[in-house]
Amino acid sequence: MIEKFKNWWKWDSELEKNSADNPVTALTEQQRRNAGPLLALAFGWGFLVTGLFTGGLLGNGLPFWPDIVLASFFGNLVNFIIGAFVGYIGYKTACNSGLLYRYVYGNAGAYIPVVFISILLIGWQGIVVGAFGATWTTALHPELPASEIFSSTTFYIAAVLAGILYTATTYFGVKGLEKVSIPSVAVLVFVGLYAIYLNVEQAGGFSTFQALSAELAAKNPLTTVEAINLVIGSWIVGAVVMPEYTRFAKKTWVAIAIPFIVLIIAQWFLQIVGALGGIVSGDFMFTTYLMNQGIIIAWIGIIGMTTGDANLYLPVIQTSSIFKRPKHVMTVICGTLGTILGLGLYQNFMEWINLLASIVPPLIGPVIVEYYMIDRAKFHSGHFNNIAKWNPAAFVAYILGAASTFYSPDWGTPSLIGLLVSMLVYLILRVSLKSKI
Repeated sequence: MIEKFKNWWKWDSELEKNSADNPVTALTEQQRRNAGPLLALAFGWGFLVTGLFTGGLLGNGLPFWPDIVLASFFGNLVNFIIGAFVGYIGYKTACNSGLLYRYVYGNAGAYIPVVFISILLIGWQGIVVGAFGATWTTALHPELPASEIFSSTTFYIAAVLAGILYTATTYFGVKGLEKVSIPSVAVLVFVGLYAIYLNVEQAGGFSTFQALSAELAAKNPLTTVEAINLVIGSWIVGAVVMPEYTRFAKKTWVAIAIPFIVLIIAQWFLQIVGALGGIVSGDFMFTTYLMNQGIIIAWIGIIGMTTGDANLYLPVIQTSSIFKRPKHVMTVICGTLGTILGLGLYQNFMEWINLLASIVPPLIGPVIVEYYMIDRAKFHSGHFNNIAKWNPAAFVAYILGAASTFYSPDWGTPSLIGLLVSMLVYLILRVSLKSKI
């Protein structure tokens, strides 16, 4: 038994390098994936419950048409532009984020951003686990008041089972994710479209629904800027970690299509569904209006949430590349931590998402500047032999960028401002000080 564990834990660089996921080096052309399954995987990844929550919040503060539709679109458009720039780097270099950070933060310095972002992304996975447990509990015990759902035995059992499910499917890597995502996407699209129809019908038609929307929005109004900021903040982190999936693309259009599907199609669709449900139910918690559609839709929605494993894949690949541990080992570790966090993190969903949106985007700023403005060639070298251990300029840029998110003006988006500040500071330091990395 001990020997089996040692073999399971043992790092084999060549084995990992030749695996389908290859967290060690840039992917070979043979390790790239076909467009169809990869785009279906992107759609499944984009179907994170964040969109439903964001839509619910929008529905409680803005009239549906045209305010919510336009605010949601423009916010997602900003995230798509960032995701396209970052995702293109992943596609051209065939590198995951952990490797990209090594080129910019240094061979030793990369440990800090990777550990940092991985912990936060594991929490993101925990939110999905908690959402699964809450929905399951609500479906089985509709009589439970909201205050007792998260203390019930059913919630803990369902959340743990969800964590095990997501960990098990992620264990098989990108191939396993593709097999899960394709059928799940079909389920999720069906549930979303049917929920849109039911919500409008329950309101008494679109004109009645629009009047209900305006009445609800008048009670706790959001400005258009606040609404767009909310949308940007909810998924800008997804734009930042886009290389984990775009590195598999064989063609440029696929690399651009991935963030487009995730951030324009999937998230915009979910935010519209969430807004509709939030307006009709008067509650931004998606579990409430999911159950309002009936037990059949609720259970189909629960099954469709199996795409949550696509989120766990992000910290797994990053930590595997840096800590030199097999991907399956990091899957179990990250999956276990995400499951534990999911037992308490879901109740603090918005606080966690706001934290992610504020302090993660500035991490990628130096990478964007280094690739597009300073030294693109080294990203294609295929080695780290001449890379310094630390790059102080990257860390200074990140710290100032992250700090700026806490002092951004009311009209600005903290996450976007933090990203732009980190890019500007890094460019100034690299050019004026001629710092080497």
